[in-house]
Amino acid sequence: MVRATSGDSVKALHVIPAVAPRYGGPSRAIFEMSCALEAGGVEVLVATTDADGPDRLRVQKGTTVRHQGAETIFFPVRLSERFSYSPKLARWLNKNVKNFDVVHIHAIFSHPSLAAASACQRSGVPYLVRPLGSLDPWSMSQSSRLKSVMWHASVKRMLRGAAAIHYTTNQEQTLAESTLGLSRGVVVPLGIQLDDSAPPRVGYSPYILALSRLHPKKNLESLIDAFVSLEAGDEFSQWRLVIAGDGESAYVAQLKKLAQTSNGADRIIFTGWLSGVDRTESLRNAQILALTSRQENFGLCAAEALGFGVPVVVSRHVNLAAELKAAGAGWVTGLEPEEIASTLRAAMQDSTERKRRGRAGREFVSDRLSWTKVAGELTGLYRTVVDKRVDIVTPSPNFQFAGQ
Repeated sequence: MVRATSGDSVKALHVIPAVAPRYGGPSRAIFEMSCALEAGGVEVLVATTDADGPDRLRVQKGTTVRHQGAETIFFPVRLSERFSYSPKLARWLNKNVKNFDVVHIHAIFSHPSLAAASACQRSGVPYLVRPLGSLDPWSMSQSSRLKSVMWHASVKRMLRGAAAIHYTTNQEQTLAESTLGLSRGVVVPLGIQLDDSAPPRVGYSPYILALSRLHPKKNLESLIDAFVSLEAGDEFSQWRLVIAGDGESAYVAQLKKLAQTSNGADRIIFTGWLSGVDRTESLRNAQILALTSRQENFGLCAAEALGFGVPVVVSRHVNLAAELKAAGAGWVTGLEPEEIASTLRAAMQDSTERKRRGRAGREFVSDRLSWTKVAGELTGLYRTVVDKRVDIVTPSPNFQFAGQ
C-alpha cells in the first residue's frame, strides 16, 4: 500500500483485547484517545472483542460500528476471557492490517495483541505497543510461570519487533527497561477531558473516593483499615469512604465483610460500578481521591480527579506519583494501613491545603494532560514511525515529566 506522507491523513488501527467497563481505565482511555486523534485528523479504527467477564458485550460483531464515539469493530471471544482468544479477530487482522499506516497495540499478554503484532510483521506494517503496566516487575511476578512461557514463546519477539513501546509515565519506562533490557521506549501520557460545566455541591458529608476496578492490586484492604482507624473522636465522624467500582463477586464480598467487621459499615459506602453522570458527580464532589495501589502504570482516575480540582492521595507505586508530588497536587503514601492513615489524617485535617493542592492538580492536568496535546504528540509519533526517519523513537519535550 502507499504510506501516508507528511500532508496525508494517517490511518491508525488500535487493537485492544477488551473494552467492557469492568476492565477499568484502559476501556475508557482507548475511546477518548481515538476520538481525540480523529478530531486531530487521524483516521482511527478500534479492533477488539466482546469480552465482558462471564458475559459478552451486546454489540454487533464483524462490522464497523460507532461505539463510545469511535469507529470500532468487535469480534467474539472464545475460551479464556483472560487471554481473550478470538480466532475471527486474528483472521481479520491478517487480512486487513495492510490497509493501515500504523497499528497501535494496547496490552501484551493476550491473543489479540500477539495476533496483531504477527499480522503486522507479515505485512510489513509498523506497530507500537502500549504495555498497560504489564512489564512492571510487580505485574510480571503475578502468574509468573505463564508469563515466562508467553514471554519466551512470543511476547519478547513482539516487543523487539515494535517500532516503539509506548509508556505513559517515565517510571513505567524505567521499570520495564531496567529489568527486561528493552529499548525503543517513548513516554506519552494519557489525556484527560476537562469539564467546567458545574461546581461541586456543598452541604453534605465529605468523602474520600476510591474509584477503580475492585482488584487485590488496588490494596483496598489497607485503605479500609486506614480509614476505620481514624474513627476515634468526633474530628472525622462526618467523613465517609466511598468505594466505587466492581470486580469478582467473591472479592467484593470479602471487602464488604472487612468493612463490616472493622466497624466501618455505616461509614464505608460501596456504590458498585459508576458511569456517565454518576461517575462524573462522584469525582466532582469528592474531597479526596485515594489510589493506594500496589502497582499502577498511570493512575487515570487520579488524573481525572485532579481535572476537577480534587487533590489525591496515591501510593508511591502509582507511576504518576512523582509527577503529582512535583506539581504539589496531592500526597504520596506507602502501602501499609498506618502510613495511609497518617497521610489521610494530614489531608482530612486541612481544608485550605486540600484546596491549594486541588488547584495545583487542575493546572497540572490543563498544562500537561489535555487530550488535544496528547493526540498531537501521538500523531507526531505515528508520522515518525511511518516515515521511518529514526531508528529509535524519542519523546517530544512537550511531555518531559519530572525527573527526566
